[in-house]
Amino acid sequence: MTMETSVSSDVDLFSDEILLDPYPFFAEIRERSSVVQLTRNGVWALTRYEQNREALGNWQVFSSNAVAFNDQMNQALAGTSLATDPPDHTRLRAALTENLSPRALRKLKDGIDGKADAMVAELVERGSFDAIDDLARALPLQVVADLIGVQGEARENILRWGEAAFNVLGPMNQRTIENFPVAGELFQWCVGVQAKDLAEGSMGRAIFDAGERGDIPLESCGHIIHQYVAAGMDTTIASIGNAIAQFAAHPDQYDLVRADPSLIPSAFNEVLRYEAPAHAFGRLVTEDTVVDGTFIPEGAQIAILFGAGNRDPRHYQDPDSFQVRRNPVDHLSFGYGVHGCAGQGLARLEAFAVIGAMARRIRRFEVGQPKRQLNNMTRALDKLPVLGIQPA
Repeated sequence: MTMETSVSSDVDLFSDEILLDPYPFFAEIRERSSVVQLTRNGVWALTRYEQNREALGNWQVFSSNAVAFNDQMNQALAGTSLATDPPDHTRLRAALTENLSPRALRKLKDGIDGKADAMVAELVERGSFDAIDDLARALPLQVVADLIGVQGEARENILRWGEAAFNVLGPMNQRTIENFPVAGELFQWCVGVQAKDLAEGSMGRAIFDAGERGDIPLESCGHIIHQYVAAGMDTTIASIGNAIAQFAAHPDQYDLVRADPSLIPSAFNEVLRYEAPAHAFGRLVTEDTVVDGTFIPEGAQIAILFGAGNRDPRHYQDPDSFQVRRNPVDHLSFGYGVHGCAGQGLARLEAFAVIGAMARRIRRFEVGQPKRQLNNMTRALDKLPVLGIQPA
């Protein structure tokens, strides 16, 4: 096999400039090679759809033992389902997803739809609001906190904990360093939380029940609760906010959804493809390997670039356009394979509920200047002022 000369870039994947607008950089490196060595970050980035999907599906070679981009967090995550591979991952994942199965989620649908509809109805009456604080954050906070059974002071901190938990997965930059104390608060709470601290009948209680039955080690219960809190909201918040922003920017596409609500699942898939809620995730190469002609040595870390793969013109026609009828069910944003997003079913329920409520109640809306939230790992908006509404 002919080996390609390694292509490299000294651009910092986690710089403010790239986090604010990664797509020109993604396009540049994607056209140079499917594998690009990011020398400043010390990682090998996969830039194209096919190579990202193959790596996500091949846990034997591309291990989840290094999902973070700093050693301290990878050590802290050891033993969690996020950072383990089969067979240990299989048992932990089963406990994590027991209450996220399609059957379990069907019981939640009406309640989530009702919450979203009530929120949108109140916001329409108000006439102007912030789409992120008052909707994209408000619904997942209510839904996820209730499901886990988080109460009291912990519930008040859950948003800041979740944001910090993603920031500390980045390299040891200023954002990571500043967020370690906040992420540490979440970790300490999860280490110490007991079943009695969580509401009766909640998912959190069910995790401890599984531990008492011996289905999972009791010491894993806190780790799983940590994943519910750390990963259960921020990407959903990002995706709902991104959906509202794209509908505002593309009113013709919003009109298609309003005219045909059956397009809501397709539209949300397109939101996820167009604006991947996770910036990047790491993988550890367990043996010398060759990706599309480029040699990557054992022990190297790769960066899965979800947003770059999702806009690869080799896989999607006209990828930089937002088209709600596209229905890209194979987008990369929820991952792929054994580590595919465990909470994606719940995220879809929440997003469908918001989009459906907006389509029913809002004919047209105008937004002001959005403010992006700079996070090492997630691509989200911090503010999106809705300045005017035409009720349906």
